[in-house]
Formats: sequence, structure tokens, C-alpha cells
Amino acid sequence: MTDQESTRTPFVHNDGPHPWHRFVAVGDSFTEGIGDPDPASAGGHRGWADRVAEVLAAQSEDFAYANLAVRGKLIAQIIADQIEPAVALNPDLVSICAGGNDVIRPGTDPDDIANQLEDAVARLSSTGAAVVLFTGIDTGFTPVFRPFRGKVAIYNENVRAIAERHDCIVADQWALKVVQDPRFFDDDRLHYNALGHHEVARMVLRALNVPNDLQAMQPDPVPIRSWREAAAEDIGWAREHLVPWVLRRLRHQSSGDHVEAKRPEPAPVLLPEER
Repeated sequence: MTDQESTRTPFVHNDGPHPWHRFVAVGDSFTEGIGDPDPASAGGHRGWADRVAEVLAAQSEDFAYANLAVRGKLIAQIIADQIEPAVALNPDLVSICAGGNDVIRPGTDPDDIANQLEDAVARLSSTGAAVVLFTGIDTGFTPVFRPFRGKVAIYNENVRAIAERHDCIVADQWALKVVQDPRFFDDDRLHYNALGHHEVARMVLRALNVPNDLQAMQPDPVPIRSWREAAAEDIGWAREHLVPWVLRRLRHQSSGDHVEAKRPEPAPVLLPEER
């Protein structure tokens, strides 16, 4: 674990159970769990937040978890639709990852996005709950999102400053080098697959200083492809994923239109062996 991966750890509980009993997750597709399909999970997707909740629930006799995240949402929509409902659920642990969909839009200002994030964080932290913030992933490894690397880095510095001002815990994706690998991503090349969500869950638990037995999962070896096969794969990806994404932006549509939060109320968590 690097110092960056756990910028702030306000609780020391290695010799006892963690202190949380109600976890509420706020955000977009990353927190909803898109890319990690699981018919046994609420909404048909599992994701890092569900995985973290399972570990926390196994260490507490009185634990409940809600997930208000909805795919495709911009930060203004997350603030408008999720912050006050999250506060109303009386959490003692809240995660918020927002702004990623804004940062990768051309012409947006990472400082302005961060100002919006800080308003949300101030509201959440005013409740006394522990707040977990996320930096964005280092996109240098992927040609599609490499042009946004500088904007993500600026946004991340803002996130760290916000965390410092509001005494938040930082889960640092930028420092999580293991997931900077296409094998940890879904076919759409945007969302983590099960391997990626698993690694993020491990990172979050380290940031929370919660002991766990989640082990690193090794991806399959990189397949050997000819340049023709690679080009055909790129064309197929553009047709199936990139073009629809661009068209939704042009039409001011979102993949989250008409999608409801998968766990709108805190509820007990089924452990993997109970699913």
C-alpha cells in the first residue's frame, strides 16, 4: 500500500471491528457497478461498493448498505438527486465518486467541477459521517482517454485538497497501477470488469484500514493478435460502444435516463456464501 492510496485514515481499528453500521454510496456508473454483471445483485450489477459492503457486513452484526448511484450522471445531477437523499438515510460512512463524466467531456473545467464536488462533500461531512472520495484513474495507458490525462490530474489535485479541508478519506485510483491494464476493463473500455471492481474494493478497504481476506486476482494472459485482428476489434468496439456514446451526447441523452438507484434504502447485505 502506498501513502497515496490512503491519504487520510481517521480511524484506527486494527485490534477491533470497524466502527460503521450504515454505508451509503453516491455516484455514477463506477459506483453502481456497471461492467461487473451479477444476476444475484441488486440491479443486476455487483461492483466495488457491493464488494466493500459485503466485507463490512461480515464484521458487524448491525450493518446496512444503500447505493444511490446511477450510470451516466453528471456531477450536477448527482448533487441534485443523491446528496440530500443520502443525508436523509443517516449514514456513518458515505462514499462519493462524481465528476468523471464531466471531466471527459470536451471544454469542461476541472476546477469548476471540483467546486461543485466540494459543495456536496461539505454537505455530507456536516452530518459527521466518514466520507470517502476517489481520485480518477491515470488514463495514460489507454489511447482513447489519454488526451484527458492532464484534466484528470488537475481534478485529482482538487479532490485531495477537498479531502484535506473536510477530513475525508481518499481512495486513490491514480496510484492503483494494477488496474492500468485493459484486462481489468469491460468490453466497452470505459468501465471496470469484475477484476477491476475487485481491485478497487481492495483499495477502498485499505483506505478504510479494514482487515479483509480479499486476494489479488490475476487476469488472463494478454492474447496475441495480428494487427488485422486488433484493427477489426477496434472497429467493432467503435461501432458497438463509441458511436452510441457520441450519439447520446449529441442528443443530450444519458445511459442513466429512466434508471433508478439499485439500493435506495439501507438494507442488510447478503454475504457471498448466502447469495
